Amino acid sequence: MVNGAARSASVKDVAATAGVSLGTVSNVLNRPDRVSAPTRARVEQAMAALGFVRNESARQLRAGTSRTLAYVVLDAGNPFFTDVAQGMETAAEEEGLSLVLCNSSQRADREAAHLDLFQQQRVQALLVTPVDPDSPTLDAVRDRGTPVVIVDRTRDDATFCSVAVDDVLGGRLALEHLIDRGHTRVAFVGGPTGLGQVRDRLEGARAAWADAGLPDDGLLAVITPTLDVEAGRQAGERLAGLPASRRPTAAFCANDMTALGLLQHAIGSGVRVPENLAIVGYDDIQFAAAAAVPLTSVRQPRTELGRAAAGLAIAEATDPDHQHRQVVFTPELVARESSRA
Repeated sequence: MVNGAARSASVKDVAATAGVSLGTVSNVLNRPDRVSAPTRARVEQAMAALGFVRNESARQLRAGTSRTLAYVVLDAGNPFFTDVAQGMETAAEEEGLSLVLCNSSQRADREAAHLDLFQQQRVQALLVTPVDPDSPTLDAVRDRGTPVVIVDRTRDDATFCSVAVDDVLGGRLALEHLIDRGHTRVAFVGGPTGLGQVRDRLEGARAAWADAGLPDDGLLAVITPTLDVEAGRQAGERLAGLPASRRPTAAFCANDMTALGLLQHAIGSGVRVPENLAIVGYDDIQFAAAAAVPLTSVRQPRTELGRAAAGLAIAEATDPDHQHRQVVFTPELVARESSRA
């Protein structure tokens, strides 16, 4: 006993109890295929009897890297990113790795601080949904030797692996759906426009609108400071304040959280959905189908996106011949009651 605390069992204690060498215990821990089954069982029994827990920090110090992937999330309040992280975690566990998450809250300074901390902890690879995919902070991390995979965004160059969804196509799908249902006054709700996802979805919406030959003033951009439920409610207030002749009959929201806020405002103020206001979201999170009026949404393959991102990160960290890849998934529109004709 030291200061009232029991000393943790060591590798030497395990070796003495099992009657084997230190090298044999090391092999059981790190290369079990090199140890015969009876010897391995004896060592494992000794570990269990002693309550032995391997010192992973010491192993990481010797190896110079950890068995951990880190994901810097853009907005932890959005279930979309939780689903993406689940796909990452599944891929990591299959390789005997763990996944840790942190939240940038859509702030570049928080993102940079998290990236710096994870480099200090020598994570095996970093995954990040960046505020700005072209940020020099990402280049600096990569140049210091830590693999970086950009998630849910792309860069113009091919100097990083990335996994994303074709958001321009997704915006087009949403607007074509509303146009097909006869809407000629539509609001795009989302922001800030500094986020590439928002810009791309708005670009796709505008392209579909132009291709349909509809007047420019029929598509109204309602730019919000964030992509959350409160932003959707506030957008609802702005739309309600417009003259009836200019008030949109439909809205395409840049994500489902914003769409759910808009839906809440509509129901609370007596606006009938979809009769008075059709609503389309983006992401198709679990809450979309469970909303008071089931929400039409552009579906992203969330867990598949996460699995692909983690796979690229692991490959870059372990394969010296790794080549950067930019994986782009195709979205699909899932029609529900909120945009029924």
